[in-house]
Amino acid sequence: MTQPSPPSPPAPYIGRFAPSPTGPLHWGSVLAAFGSWLHARHHGGRWLVRIEDLDPPRERPGAAAAQLATLARLGLHADGEILFQSRRNALYRRALDTLLDTGLAFACRCSRTDLAASDGIHRACVAVPDDALRTRSFRLRVPEAVVGFDDPVHGRFEQHLRRDVGDVVLRRADGLWAYQLAVVVDDAAQGITHVVRGADLLDSTPRQIALQHALRVATPAYLHLPLWRDAEGRKLSKSEGAEAIDGQPPEAVLRRCWLSLGQPLEAWPEWQGAEATVAAAAAAFDPARIPRERPVSA
Repeated sequence: MTQPSPPSPPAPYIGRFAPSPTGPLHWGSVLAAFGSWLHARHHGGRWLVRIEDLDPPRERPGAAAAQLATLARLGLHADGEILFQSRRNALYRRALDTLLDTGLAFACRCSRTDLAASDGIHRACVAVPDDALRTRSFRLRVPEAVVGFDDPVHGRFEQHLRRDVGDVVLRRADGLWAYQLAVVVDDAAQGITHVVRGADLLDSTPRQIALQHALRVATPAYLHLPLWRDAEGRKLSKSEGAEAIDGQPPEAVLRRCWLSLGQPLEAWPEWQGAEATVAAAAAAFDPARIPRERPVSA
């Protein structure tokens, strides 16, 4: 009698941090970097860094190098080559061609005015003359279905893509690749098993899962960290004047992020330099303590 094959061992943990080079790292992005690094180390995994430089009009010269220098100053080093999305056009083109060939993506000539009749949500191409001179975007034809996932911090999160989001942009009308396509292609190519990032991207996750299904690639596990907010509860970002952490003592930055991740102050190790301290912190890190909202006192 043939014996059943033993179950395959789980894939080795591979996480990542993927900043956009639009300015120096601010508190929210450092929280995401440190949180994803701690989570990877806690699980004995690798941690990669990917620069999402797909939007030249928004990028600042030298920002990527400055961000990498900040990570190094905090003792957060990538376990492998730094990947730049601007060098990966061929991969994105191949993925788009696959979706077009299978009918899961389509060319769209709709303008914002054209979409106004559908409350700004693209559910299907409206009647637009087939004008070859009109610039086209490309969109994913989303399913008429609820797509969801289980987040260890936020619980079950679901989205009815066709009703709430509509057909997702894959390449913009200006020729630039859309974030949703690039992040899915690169997560798959790098073998990412766990995505730990800010809760501002909760809404994007069902779209990315739908795209992973369309491309027949694996879906990572997702965990969304609390956002860095001001005293009035508003999310801070670079565009809203969030404070950059450059020039601040590494210990103070890391300790403040540690507390924002729900970790107890008494578990923060004695300062021994950035690399030794974050290594000791990883040994004490407890993912179950990560809160949905950043503590006000942190």
